[in-house]
Amino acid sequence: MTRQCSGASLRSFFTGGFTLAWFILAFLIAVSVFAIFLYNTLVKKRQMVKEGWSGIDVQLKRRANLIPNLVETVKGYADHEQQTLDNVTQLRASAGSVPRDDVAGRAKAEGALSQALGRLFAVAEAYPDLKASENFSDLHKSLDEIENAIQMARRYYNGAVRGLNVAVESFPSNLVASRFKFEKAEYFEIEDEADRAVPKVQF
Repeated sequence: MTRQCSGASLRSFFTGGFTLAWFILAFLIAVSVFAIFLYNTLVKKRQMVKEGWSGIDVQLKRRANLIPNLVETVKGYADHEQQTLDNVTQLRASAGSVPRDDVAGRAKAEGALSQALGRLFAVAEAYPDLKASENFSDLHKSLDEIENAIQMARRYYNGAVRGLNVAVESFPSNLVASRFKFEKAEYFEIEDEADRAVPKVQF
């Protein structure tokens, strides 16, 4: 009788231990799967930030490529506005020299360039022949389209940055972010609200 009780107790012990082992294994698998999900989510959000920044970079380069033709066109009608023209040229060069991944520095430089372009178009108001030039009109239209594209790209990028930053700071994804060195990204913002306005010229 004692032997039977001992055998039953032993079977119960091993059965209980086996069940606990399966529970622990299932728990570890669930945690691992969830961690992988969080990691993949962070990777996706980081890639969206990179994609968004690439979109901004493309549009800023398009604008930079347009500026020399714009300066030359204005110079043909208002060559004595040399200070304004030189300022635009210098700020274009400064913006181009900022490292690609320096978001704050790029925003500051591009904001200053936007102001200079605004002043350049203000100068055009004093020159009817320049305003009537088909070449100037086409360049202004192209710049207008690029400025709108920059703002659209900026909104997409900043939305992607917000998504990544929330994930990096929120629990439990912050544990995975810390472990695999995911970092918060910088917003692309121009400090002065007037800098964001698309330069307008009435023809």
